[in-house]
Amino acid sequence: MMSHVFYVPSINLMGRGCLKELGSQMKEFGFKKALVVTDKFLNQSGVAGKVTAQLDSINLDYIVYDDVRPNPTTENVYAGVDVFKTNNCDVLVSIGGGSPQDTAKAIGLYVTNGGDLRDYEGVGKTKNKAVPIVAVNTTAGTSSEFTINYVITDKEREVKMVMVDKNSLVTISVNDPELMVNKPAALTAATGMDALTHAIEAIVTPGAYTVTDATALAAVEIVFNYLPRAVKDGYDIEAREQMTYVMFLGGIAFNNAGLGFVHAMAHQLGGLYDLPHGVCNAMLLPIVERENAKRDPRKFRAIAKAAGIDVDGKSDKECAEEVIEAIKSLSKEVGIPNTLCELGVTEVDLDKLADNALKDACAPGNPFEPTKEEVISMFEEIL
Repeated sequence: MMSHVFYVPSINLMGRGCLKELGSQMKEFGFKKALVVTDKFLNQSGVAGKVTAQLDSINLDYIVYDDVRPNPTTENVYAGVDVFKTNNCDVLVSIGGGSPQDTAKAIGLYVTNGGDLRDYEGVGKTKNKAVPIVAVNTTAGTSSEFTINYVITDKEREVKMVMVDKNSLVTISVNDPELMVNKPAALTAATGMDALTHAIEAIVTPGAYTVTDATALAAVEIVFNYLPRAVKDGYDIEAREQMTYVMFLGGIAFNNAGLGFVHAMAHQLGGLYDLPHGVCNAMLLPIVERENAKRDPRKFRAIAKAAGIDVDGKSDKECAEEVIEAIKSLSKEVGIPNTLCELGVTEVDLDKLADNALKDACAPGNPFEPTKEEVISMFEEIL
């Protein structure tokens, strides 16, 4: 019987109003000064202020670094490290979606490990645990606040570097749906489809096991029931709360089972063309899973059932086909584009995309290893 290692943050606050508990949780650690990592929109819109109010409540000094950009770069990380060290900080507080979370994790690891950030690419490349990180999430999808994965763009190589490192695991995660109300529909759709991708890839990967299957299948069920509601009405607090559970459940699944070629390919689109990660995942998900199902459709029966599809009397192959169509329908319902040209991409370097996808840290988690020609063919379908 195979053994498993299970990674999860030690403290996880979830549900409406849970942010109010953050101050008391942090006080127990005796931190002296925090570097708050966020972006300018969240800082200027007052969302970050709701979090820093918790720091004020326990008289914790802090300084704000709000230069994080979508698809954060090595430059973002190095600049944050400088602010952290210059101000003698001893804890990071990340506020936002995947970009601030990933940036904070990279900053936290670099402070304790140093060297060249590009050497962190891959699996388990650092020796020392990151400085303590308190991750306050404001979108429902990436699960970066919860997992051992983070992604940083190397602009010089035009590559999204995928790091899978237990040393990046945060100390406290916060998922309060009240921080997510009234987010734009497009953002809600993209992050929600990212969460669905996490769940489905965690199910079909050979690294899946009983615990990850249970959480991933629960996530699939909730996505199909609540994502359209969250996209349609940004103030639907029940839908927002349910999507935070999707993120948590899917995070448990892929944090411990792994991902696959949807992410391996999506990372390249983001790195080369600076495209939204969740949108790229959503566009690629039915294409890659169609190819996975051709090799082994057995796991798609459980996915179909979780998605609300009647599986009685149907073969595994038929279940897989219906899952693919259900993913396409959900993407269409929530407004995901069909092609790269709709995102403004007019020319693509298919050779580079395919080469880098095959080298991506998520690629080995796929149920089969595609050839370069097969990868190119899958990319061509979304041109």
